[in-house]
Amino acid sequence: MTKGLKNRWLIALSGLGIHACIGSVYAWSVFSKPLQGVFGCTFKEVQYTFGLAIFCLGISAAFMGHVVERRGPKVGGILSAFFWCSGLVGSGIATSDWVDDPTLKLWGLYLSYGVIGGIGLGTGYVTPVSTLIKWFPDRRGLATGLAIMGFGFASFLGAPVISELIERWGVSNTFFALAAVYWVVMVASSLYLSPPPQGWSPVARNQTKLKSHRKTFDLMPMNASEAVRTWPFYGLWTMMFINISCGIALISVASPLIQEMTGVSALAAAAVVGMNGLFNGGGRIIWASVSDWLGRPATFICFFLIQIFLFAVLPELHEMLFLQVALYLIMTCYGGGFATLPAYIGDIFGTRQVSAIHGYVLTAWALAGVTGSTFAAYIREATGSYAKMLWVFSGIFVIALCVSLLLFTFVRRRQRLQVGCP
Repeated sequence: MTKGLKNRWLIALSGLGIHACIGSVYAWSVFSKPLQGVFGCTFKEVQYTFGLAIFCLGISAAFMGHVVERRGPKVGGILSAFFWCSGLVGSGIATSDWVDDPTLKLWGLYLSYGVIGGIGLGTGYVTPVSTLIKWFPDRRGLATGLAIMGFGFASFLGAPVISELIERWGVSNTFFALAAVYWVVMVASSLYLSPPPQGWSPVARNQTKLKSHRKTFDLMPMNASEAVRTWPFYGLWTMMFINISCGIALISVASPLIQEMTGVSALAAAAVVGMNGLFNGGGRIIWASVSDWLGRPATFICFFLIQIFLFAVLPELHEMLFLQVALYLIMTCYGGGFATLPAYIGDIFGTRQVSAIHGYVLTAWALAGVTGSTFAAYIREATGSYAKMLWVFSGIFVIALCVSLLLFTFVRRRQRLQVGCP
């Protein structure tokens, strides 16, 4: 190893550290009931906070991706820590006895957790991506999957801890404690993040593999402003919007859907739903790794073929075991889409401004976060059953499949042109 050269696996671990902290936003449901007691408000009013945070995540990612490209991952990571932890501190103040007015408390939570914290989420989400792709040109999917896996696993690992903290210390002190811990982890992770030296590439046994794969990468290198004027960008955006919208919709109704389909109790359904985070996170590293040898276009085709089938058959699965298998497989595809996306962007548009382009595509997440669960509720009310809602989503995935096939054809054609084949 070159003297002074950083370990690329520790770089990946640093990205994982940032994502594991910001991914705790997926454990929001743990706060929902205690916050209703603090504010004396409805569940719906509390849930606006989560929707606002996801919306601000997607929007801020689009803007902060350029900051990360210009200033580097250290600055991006520290900015993320500042906004995310400031949002948590603000949430602690809003839920404390220092503020008496319930309305002021609630709006303070919206501003702190939803807006300020949401900006931290978007900044942190795009920060490691470009750096990891540059450190792992031979394993782009694996590298980004390792980091983004943390975002999916965070709720599975963090929810029980946060729940225990709320029980012991109360909501306000829990926010303060999380802010302190996340600040230390995120800043330490950010300080180790840096791009590889100019001209660096993996050595030893990966060198042959790298040379054989390089011809299929960076199909049309361009910056973010150029990328958004191409149809492949909007193809990626459309696929992600559909995958996220349908995934969020299913997550939002998972518990009552399971109860309706199988007749189990709410407690039993909650136990099933609680495992979603495990498969969401696991799917990110598994599918991203698979995409390194299967290829990103073929991997996305697999996502949509699997989900077209599973959403169509879910209404017929009344046995708990079969329903769980289908639900968790869908969760792996949901998480896998997030993890495979950055490598797909790098394959098409090159590594010049991956973070910025990634941020633009993540505006699909912002819109999906607002529309997904709302659309699910509308279809459920209009049709009167979850079965018809699931069939509608199965049909929507057909659109995503068509787009993925078009991108598959486009990528294959560009690859042949790169190597001089007709």
